[in-house]
Amino acid sequence: MTDQFVIATAGHVDHGKSALVQALSGTETDRWAEERERGLTIDLGFAEMALPSGRSVSFVDVPGHERFVGNMLAGLGPAPIVCLVVAADEGWQAQTSEHRDAIKALGISTGIVVISRLDLAPESIDAVTAQIRHELADTALAQAPIVATSAMEQAGLDELRGVLDEVLDTLPTPDTTAPIRFWVDRSFAVKGAGTVVTGTLATGTLRYNDQLQLAGESATEVTVRNLQSHGSSATELSPVTRAAVNLRGIAVEDVARGDVLVAPAASFTTDIVDVAGTPEVDFTALPQQFSVHLGTATVYAHCRPLGPDFARLTLDRALPLHIGDRFILRGTGQHLIAGGATVVDVDPPALRRRGAAKRRAETLADLRPEDHLRLEVQRRGAAVKTTVTAMGIPVPDPLPDTVLDHDRWYVDRQALATWAQQLRDTVAAHYDRDPSAGGITQQAAVNVLALPERSLLPLVVKQAKLEQAAGRIADPVLQPTLGAAESKVAELERRFVQEPFAAPTADELAALGLGDKELAAAAQQQRVLRLDDNIVLSPKTPALAMRKIVQLEQPFTVSAARQTLGTTRRTLIPLLEHLDARGWTQRLDGNVRTVTGR
Repeated sequence: MTDQFVIATAGHVDHGKSALVQALSGTETDRWAEERERGLTIDLGFAEMALPSGRSVSFVDVPGHERFVGNMLAGLGPAPIVCLVVAADEGWQAQTSEHRDAIKALGISTGIVVISRLDLAPESIDAVTAQIRHELADTALAQAPIVATSAMEQAGLDELRGVLDEVLDTLPTPDTTAPIRFWVDRSFAVKGAGTVVTGTLATGTLRYNDQLQLAGESATEVTVRNLQSHGSSATELSPVTRAAVNLRGIAVEDVARGDVLVAPAASFTTDIVDVAGTPEVDFTALPQQFSVHLGTATVYAHCRPLGPDFARLTLDRALPLHIGDRFILRGTGQHLIAGGATVVDVDPPALRRRGAAKRRAETLADLRPEDHLRLEVQRRGAAVKTTVTAMGIPVPDPLPDTVLDHDRWYVDRQALATWAQQLRDTVAAHYDRDPSAGGITQQAAVNVLALPERSLLPLVVKQAKLEQAAGRIADPVLQPTLGAAESKVAELERRFVQEPFAAPTADELAALGLGDKELAAAAQQQRVLRLDDNIVLSPKTPALAMRKIVQLEQPFTVSAARQTLGTTRRTLIPLLEHLDARGWTQRLDGNVRTVTGR
């Protein structure tokens, strides 16, 4: 179990959130002079305290006034735990409802409710408790513990500390190995250090000298030059904790709240997502434009309803999003939170045909978490594993029967079968047109199949029961004919009988009329051996070479081999590499080799 936690406050303006945090931690969270003068929290505040168990709790104190809901959401968004504060003398208020709706929309399921200002209305505790239970009845905090306190008289604080420990006991251990996605809530410059950003580290591990990307208005490569948590330096920070990250590679004016630090290879940035609304949301009744709050970011979204329960959102800024991320939807011309939404696809298919939106909604309605991988791989034919992780797609164990685990790919078995058949048909058609070609080139195969990446070609070749050699893909059953090149290959064979270690030059091959096509056909018939660097020899040459090399003093040098074979370095090096590949010789160091199995 981790010993670090982050809790965000919530509640109506002037209900004593900051006073409660100060009473618990001894830290004044109102950082601005204006906040202290007005007695009103405007922006996020931060404080740390230790519980009786020794656990460290970081508070993110949010403003309660309706004018600063955006700041409140930035503090609440990344926090895994909430502390909802309701004043004993005023009870549940309008802004309390809005904060409750935000908590519900974000799917925060762990929290505690504090009745503050106990000293002002001790007789109201039962009534306020009943009111709180009623207002939270349809939320995940319906059974959250309720503790009455007075920051002024220090009443109930010890009980609150004990209850906080009990609540923290129920939390799962955060994933320290997850890819970094660190939402920035503050940025500032420190003299002699440069740009510093702060935020809540919810998953993953931040380390000194990490190479990260700051995803903001543009993507910028940055380096972690220093880490701190509540003023203490560290070489690495694990979740869940408040982190201050000193960055190299970016100016402070180029960083803003809502930017995100990510691991470049493990993030998927998108500005178009399909989402599912929370029960109170009807996308067909919402305006086309509204603001979206995720993490510490606020962006505007254009909404295309797919039906009442699902929509396609086009964001005015790309964000590193995962399947399962929770949004808050908030009208642009009003203060009320319209509800929440969950990301169900970060790379949705285009909707081009009539009725496509309705069909898409039906697909999403039937989508189960264990179906994500199967459908994503089916749609793409193959998906890179790191991309699947970056998109937040859950990977079931065992894999679905339709998904093949191959190297760094998840491959759809039906797509693989289709590619294989298409490749076989293409090779067969090419034989019909040109029997001497010896198959098709690898690049031609890639072009025909439109594979996601060329590295998948060997898998398709194997599935098609074809052969891939010397840059060509051939069918071992279909033997190419040499046609007019027959006499030229025969001439080459006679030459190899006399000079088995003398590879013809490119000019000599051209003079014989033996190009790539003719040589590929001859190689498939095992009439010639084609090595790297356009070296053409007899298939018998490797065995003849070994008869001589085995007689050399071992280990032997390239120079010694060249002299005993009477050949050139141009021919010898590819030949020796061929012998290495067959396991007949082994390269020891530099130009020194030895015969294996002696």
